[in-house]
Amino acid sequence: MSQNPFDALAGGGGLGGLDLGALLQQAQQMQDQLQDAQQRLAETTVDGTVAGGAVTVTVTGAGELTAVQIKPEALDGTDAEALADLGDLVVAAFRDARTKVDELAEQTLGPLAGGMPDLGGGLPSPGQLGF
Repeated sequence: MSQNPFDALAGGGGLGGLDLGALLQQAQQMQDQLQDAQQRLAETTVDGTVAGGAVTVTVTGAGELTAVQIKPEALDGTDAEALADLGDLVVAAFRDARTKVDELAEQTLGPLAGGMPDLGGGLPSPGQLGF
């Protein structure tokens, strides 16, 4: 058995039998797949709800808030406390939606990292990818 760890990588010419052309082609395919997955994710919308549907928000896969729906029963008055409670419900619904977006991003983008070595940092979070 050879002492060169690259001998196991069969292929055309190159250092130790390493086919750099094939490696670059594979990297380009992975980049294309990642960009396609990011585009699909950005075009997806997710709803977050709280209080039995009293407040529902819609967020894109890129994290953009696109809609807020509030049922009348979500507001128990017009005083400052009722409005603060409503604000808390909107924030909670947004957090619910962001959790769903993060899970969707992991499902969509996670498999693309299967062939990539873990260099200690793991996958970037959707926030680090601009989502």
